[in-house]
Amino acid sequence: MKEPFLAILCALLISQFLMMHTRIPSGSMIPTIEPGDHLIVNLMPNYYRTPKRGEIVVFEYGGEHLIKRVIGEPNDVVDLKDGKVYINNEEIDETAYIHTYNGTREYAGSDIEFPYIVPEGCYFMMGDNREGSADSRIFGSISKNAIIAIGALKIFPFQAIGVLK
Repeated sequence: MKEPFLAILCALLISQFLMMHTRIPSGSMIPTIEPGDHLIVNLMPNYYRTPKRGEIVVFEYGGEHLIKRVIGEPNDVVDLKDGKVYINNEEIDETAYIHTYNGTREYAGSDIEFPYIVPEGCYFMMGDNREGSADSRIFGSISKNAIIAIGALKIFPFQAIGVLK
């Protein structure tokens, strides 16, 4: 009787404080994450460090959990020009996670004005599928307090298992 209780207690503690399973419903992070992919996200780093530019994070916005990439850190100046992202007037290299078609990228419209200064304690997030992502270009910066997890492990489909970069 004691073993099942301990197993359930351990599972609850792990799911509340260490890791969380999530299924991806949209294509906002294509090609890195596809709709239907299953991920395990690490809840622990959020307790002892802040996210860094380029990392994948899960955050809460509008009552939903969203997954995006950190583009701008607190006090950064983010600018979008000619299909490129600039941080503090320097183009960032996104070739590791952004694939272009015909050598160019177009960005969906934005509800915020650029250049944009990321407020203290906030982060500027963007989906890897820049043409199909509702992100900080639409809803602005995300508070560090809204960030739930830093980093992710793809667990399904099985042929794509691995740590996301």
